[in-house]
Amino acid sequence: MNYLVTGAAGFIASRVCSMLLHEGHHVVGLDNLNDYYDVRLKQHRLESLHHHSTFSFQQLDIENLEDVEKVFSHNKFDVVFNLAARAGVRYSMENPFVYFSTNLNGTLNLLESMRRHAVKKIVTASTSSLYAGQPMPFQESMPVNEPISPYAASKKAAEVLCFTYHHLYKIDVSILRYFTVYGPAGRPDMSPLRFIRWIDEGSPLQLFGDGSQARDFTYVDDIARGTILAQRELSYEIINLGGGNNPITMLEFIHQIETLLGKKAKIDGKPFHSADVKTTWADISKARKLLGWEPQVNLKEGLERMIDWYRKNEAFTRSLHL
Repeated sequence: MNYLVTGAAGFIASRVCSMLLHEGHHVVGLDNLNDYYDVRLKQHRLESLHHHSTFSFQQLDIENLEDVEKVFSHNKFDVVFNLAARAGVRYSMENPFVYFSTNLNGTLNLLESMRRHAVKKIVTASTSSLYAGQPMPFQESMPVNEPISPYAASKKAAEVLCFTYHHLYKIDVSILRYFTVYGPAGRPDMSPLRFIRWIDEGSPLQLFGDGSQARDFTYVDDIARGTILAQRELSYEIINLGGGNNPITMLEFIHQIETLLGKKAKIDGKPFHSADVKTTWADISKARKLLGWEPQVNLKEGLERMIDWYRKNEAFTRSLHL
């Protein structure tokens, strides 16, 4: 099959590309390679993809409709995986405009090109950040109409836009709400890689809040596998992809890293950020029912794999700007 994957140099999208390529499919990957975090990490992820003859990469921005149109004109896609996004809750408060230009307008450009070129399936990434203030575990049917960050608001807007194109043009839509994703080559602005490096270096570990805040950590390969499964015909569905277990507190997460590294963290406490969600916990019964999906990698195994990658690329990861 022929796939378009946006954000192909990203943490999750690069794993989706890799899995599709190993299955023998053709993949066109798009990414603007922006410098929100160290571009060298994005290039590191792309290196393994370029070994596949059925992978082609284009550096372009989905915010540019003309460029997106050219990609659709030159290819016949079966499915679009829209994983390009501006991510990060706190930075969205500093620069909200770019979040909407990428997460909303970029999605609009893809949907318009799909309509014009009769591409009937999109799988698009959303976020567990939308569930702020809802009772746990979070279910897809909950009314998530009060996003507490521009990032979450931009993702909610994209979900609504996808419904419009489903309703008007019968585009089949799978919206995936990801819960805290971690693993090898993870983003340096997220806590897993930061915590591993800070503890290993003996540097002060910046912890926002008292450590009781908790996350439903989900290993990146589980997320990528669920994303690919979501290409099936579903009409319009919103589906949680998360750990599905009791959430892990940040203090417990730190403790597990300390145990695996054999080192103690030096914690530098910071105030809890008002745009952060206190706790996340996914109800994944819908993913089980519709996709036959559930996570396979537990936190200990996932952290072991992440630390193994960190060790193999230690000089590189120590040079990344956190």
